[in-house]
Amino acid sequence: MKKILLILSFFICANAFSQILSSQLEKNTIALGEMNHLIIRIDNLDRRPVTSAPKNELLPFHFEEVKDSIGENYITYERKIEFSVYDEGKFTIPELEFNVGGKILKTIPYEIEVINTAQKADQINDIMNNKQVKLEAKDYWELYKWYVLAALSLIALIIAIIMFVKWGRKSKSDPVIATNQTLKELDSLKKKKYIEGGDYRSFYVELIDISRKFISKQYQLPADVLLTDDLIHLMKKNNTISQENEKIVEDVFLRGDLVKFAKSFPDQSAMEKDFTDIREFVKRSSKDLEFENLRKDA
Repeated sequence: MKKILLILSFFICANAFSQILSSQLEKNTIALGEMNHLIIRIDNLDRRPVTSAPKNELLPFHFEEVKDSIGENYITYERKIEFSVYDEGKFTIPELEFNVGGKILKTIPYEIEVINTAQKADQINDIMNNKQVKLEAKDYWELYKWYVLAALSLIALIIAIIMFVKWGRKSKSDPVIATNQTLKELDSLKKKKYIEGGDYRSFYVELIDISRKFISKQYQLPADVLLTDDLIHLMKKNNTISQENEKIVEDVFLRGDLVKFAKSFPDQSAMEKDFTDIREFVKRSSKDLEFENLRKDA
């Protein structure tokens, strides 16, 4: 009997002093843009530190975090997140990791369905019959004058675009101009000190956005609209970009996608290397174009 009491006491003490993580999702089905709440709580901290993803970066890409508040003392840690989703479908909040004094605790995953409530609206009927009204030329002008003016403006815009393409495109499409402009954008990104501050998500979002615009302009590939896998496949099939530069773009873009979806947390040295590699790729791009021109002339 004493042994049983001793074992029970041991388990009770162990559970009493172990950290307990709990989470609560307010709604599993929400409308487009509707606010939802996720609460995560850890008890029995006993002054142990808690670390996790930074504020407003805990949830995956599709979840738009509106407010992320953290309350913490030597016993309890509580994190309250308000978020909304602006795409229809089913989305998953994966297991979220929290490091409590070196021990990893994980929440349970949640599945959320986002619906468009506008599709379920009741049919709207007229409350009275339509009335026929006879219109004169003046009335038609008042009704359609803005459409006429818009059409004239559109025609003028088309003429201006044709003139720009005919006389201004040659100088603007110079590869050197695109290279220098992109190098300036990369220097501006560097000055934001995302790397030093550990803001890897903002760093990779802007780095990949700059790179996509550069590839679109310099190599005439639709990098600004293609998914990463489709862009990599097109680059290899097109064979315009050298294998060395292809490898850099592939590595950085794939790592950037993992960062966006909170599946990778690169350190400062990895971010520095990716920045340097992209910068060198931009500087070497002119050699790719020279080789491509020689291949076309052959």
